[in-house]
Amino acid sequence: MTCAAFITMNPGYAGRTELPDNLKALFRPIAMMVPNYALIAEVILYSEGFESSKTLARKMTQMYKLCSEQLSQQDHYDFGMRAVKSVLVMAGSLKRSNPHLSEDVVLIRALRDSNLPKFLTDDAVLFGGILSDLFPGVTIPEHDYGVLHSTILDSLVKRNLQPLPSMTKKVIQLYETMLVRHGVMLVGPTGGGKTTVYTILADTLETLYNSEIKKATPSTSQ
Repeated sequence: MTCAAFITMNPGYAGRTELPDNLKALFRPIAMMVPNYALIAEVILYSEGFESSKTLARKMTQMYKLCSEQLSQQDHYDFGMRAVKSVLVMAGSLKRSNPHLSEDVVLIRALRDSNLPKFLTDDAVLFGGILSDLFPGVTIPEHDYGVLHSTILDSLVKRNLQPLPSMTKKVIQLYETMLVRHGVMLVGPTGGGKTTVYTILADTLETLYNSEIKKATPSTSQ
């Protein structure tokens, strides 16, 4: 009496298949409706402390709609509810850490930082165009990563690698993606730098951790 079984069945979704008829007959079907992304985004933005949530939510859902229609079809692209939720969580943390920034800039930064790392080069240009169309006249100040950026450069030099801006950018993008997503995968061609990116990030975080330990440990002299 206290136990119930539910089966989520969505045959059009990636990785899902139809239930066999003999099993389907044992369960009562329940119809599900497509979620209202704009309303969900609006409520979450309000809960994260945004004031112009209605406008921002509408622009955000429109952006994801345009991306799904205009960008190339890739297996790792995701414009569903999971992607929307991760952007909203990132926007909330950015707003709390940068209360002086306008809400437009905060949301654009969240959209850019959570989506750009997974786009191909050509799609990244299209994505920038969509953002500028939805948020005309809004300029985003460059974020200063300070000690993280300098430590990445040191880690590259220690491994006898050229500290190219594209490589440091990818390391920072991987770090920011790992802050908001539970599962992260690096995809790309052989020799594209996947192994280098995650090893440099590991070196950087280890160096920063050790330096914090040294700062926290008082030195004693006899």
